[in-house]
Amino acid sequence: MWIVFALLAALSAACVVVLSKAGIKDVDSSVAFAIQSILIIIVAWSVVAWQGNLAEVARIERKSLIFLIIAGVLTCLSSLFSFRALKLGNAGQVSPITNLSFLLALIFGILFLKEKINWVVIAGAVLMTLGGVLIATARQS
Repeated sequence: MWIVFALLAALSAACVVVLSKAGIKDVDSSVAFAIQSILIIIVAWSVVAWQGNLAEVARIERKSLIFLIIAGVLTCLSSLFSFRALKLGNAGQVSPITNLSFLLALIFGILFLKEKINWVVIAGAVLMTLGGVLIATARQS
């Protein structure tokens, strides 16, 4: 079932890139991100409330909360950087570079989460990295 949600996330992310690029044409990238952030907060907390999970917030362990706060700060930085890159570059070039985060996530997963990989994962990561770099550096007409 995880693959369905992963594919939906990819589809959503692709739409976000295109819509964000269209939306920041005449808007400062930080302002555009701030507008989206307000909506993210409203939607996220609405989903938590709708699912009946508000009480779960009080049960989050301190260590998990710290990790989530740090990840939240990094999410904001990532989005600010992505919006600025989109303001300056083409969506078709920016997106492959920002999506190279998969390679870093793979490496960090191995180093910090002790995730296992094999030669197929390594080959796929190399091919995806090369593909992302090729797409990003290709001249667009």
